[in-house]
Amino acid sequence: MIRFENVTYSYPFAQAPAVRDISFCVSPGELVLVSGQSGCGKSTLMRLANGLCPGYFRGTLKGRVLVEGRETTTMSPGEISRTVGTLFQDPEQQFFALGVEDELAFVHEWRGLPAAVTREKVSRAAEAFDLTEVLHHSIHELSEGQKQKVGLASILSHGIRALVLDEPTANLDPESTIELAQRLRSLKESGMAVLVVDHRLYWLEGVADRVLVMKNGEICAMGPFAMLQDESLRHSCGLRDCLVEDVRSTLPDIVIPERSDDERGLRVEGLRFAYKGDRRIFDDADFFLGPGVTALLGNNGAGKTTLARLVTGLNRADAGRFFMHGREVPQRELLGRVGVVLQNADHQLHMKSVTQELEVSLRLAEERTKRFLRASGPKERFSVFELLEMFGLTALSDRHPQSLSGGEKQRLVIACAFAGNPDVLILDEPTSGLDGGNMMRMACALEILARRGTCVVVITHDLELMRLSCKSALRLPMKGREGKAYAEKTVDGDMT
Repeated sequence: MIRFENVTYSYPFAQAPAVRDISFCVSPGELVLVSGQSGCGKSTLMRLANGLCPGYFRGTLKGRVLVEGRETTTMSPGEISRTVGTLFQDPEQQFFALGVEDELAFVHEWRGLPAAVTREKVSRAAEAFDLTEVLHHSIHELSEGQKQKVGLASILSHGIRALVLDEPTANLDPESTIELAQRLRSLKESGMAVLVVDHRLYWLEGVADRVLVMKNGEICAMGPFAMLQDESLRHSCGLRDCLVEDVRSTLPDIVIPERSDDERGLRVEGLRFAYKGDRRIFDDADFFLGPGVTALLGNNGAGKTTLARLVTGLNRADAGRFFMHGREVPQRELLGRVGVVLQNADHQLHMKSVTQELEVSLRLAEERTKRFLRASGPKERFSVFELLEMFGLTALSDRHPQSLSGGEKQRLVIACAFAGNPDVLILDEPTSGLDGGNMMRMACALEILARRGTCVVVITHDLELMRLSCKSALRLPMKGREGKAYAEKTVDGDMT
């Protein structure tokens, strides 16, 4: 179905090939997993398989990439897409419509199918992917898992025979990840060829027929999933673990100590909040975030993002008292003392170089420190050099931030948050799309920050990061459930 024959490809103006002498195939009814550290050539393989290289990115291709026996260089993008469907890491970037139903109908309407046929295809796709209840919702109202379902339903509804997935589990909770693995198994059994590019490995045990490990643009290992149990292979190629423990139910709940003037951390009492015309999300909630790394856990709609916005001062609470290091502060003051890093790094980078981003963050931190010095006391700062080293950005210090890869941008944004020297730092999926080496780098950085007395809150589905870094959990909702019962619900339910 998809075949690479001695493929070497170079991007325009690149000094070296992105991939060299690649040969493999993905046959009907087969799933091939490609992994390797960032920059090893995984994404280029995906782009070669769906024709984006050289069709969109141009560059130089040697060897042959074939889809159903035809060379991709002889096919138009439309011809390739009728056979090979691609779901990118952020499905929202490939949507054409604002509503779920319109998105599912788009490709069929574009092809001129009768309205009755289009409605039937939309109905069947929504039913197959459990989207019926959100069919009339806006795309922006969906969880990341639901967006992925919409993207996959749209792609599969027009009869493709090969599927390419780019980091499909980066923003999925463990339950949705297992559901995706089961769906891919069914697609494989139906005769579809599936190529998966992912850093996370454990979820495809028993599903992947073969694994390709990339290093420096070449295939350095190829074989069954069991070969990933070789620790030396994983370490040398920057791979994640192939067996991962789910620690969510064993993380201890946060402890709320008696209030004192010398306590270190953020205390919230009597928090109440509801969106206009909607149900109340928090009703007299109390919690305390002390120094260390805390996982923020909860089901869909439990209020994790809302809580992050409330404790950063981005949303105004209906009621509640806020205490920073034992001193009561107005909610508006939190905006200068609580840092937050959201998932879309592009929206948080504005300077002309990596170094400038860090320098500006440090200057802003100095201004905030002068403003809150009396309340917080002096805090040790990171230097630009320390941050570049800590996040593996030294070689990229003069690069324009928008020229970086997704993982590099992600590390830079988090480095800027560290430079901001906040009392509390909230990170939303800080390791999505990071390879094993950079995931370990992130875990070490969080430990360093926690040792300096910062309260770090991690909103994450990454079980590996949770095991390495998180010492406690703040579970939502915070009232009305016993700890044990809620822990069981967290593991069995659908988290965001």
